[in-house]
Amino acid sequence: MIKKRGSAKWSGTLTEGKGLVSTQSKALDDQPYGFQTRFEDKPGTNPEELIGAAHASCFSMALSMILGQAGFTPDSIETTATVMMDKEDGGFAIQSVHLDVKASVPGATAEDFAKAAGAAKAGCPISKLLSCEITMEAALL
Repeated sequence: MIKKRGSAKWSGTLTEGKGLVSTQSKALDDQPYGFQTRFEDKPGTNPEELIGAAHASCFSMALSMILGQAGFTPDSIETTATVMMDKEDGGFAIQSVHLDVKASVPGATAEDFAKAAGAAKAGCPISKLLSCEITMEAALL
């Protein structure tokens, strides 16, 4: 079993408090986050963009694997995952994630690529984790 850790420290109230988020690898090391970075576009990170980065990177790796299994080697895969959160039942909930994928895959047809992208969207571990709607636009360059 693979185990990876992320951690967060928080002090203060919801709106005035401040937090720090870190990853086991130290790729993120005490990065600031808080109400302002989440709801007011202030500098720092927030849980939704971290989920988006995790989803985009997981999907891209899964797509590369699936394309490789079909005999294709991608020159590039660029994925943006947009996480959409809104008020729901007196709080907030992630409503959906939209994947925007652009890839250059020599020898692959549009059909080959669409099949691989659909399989990656359904099969990547982060997609499986999320219980919201996941939509996608995938373009073969």
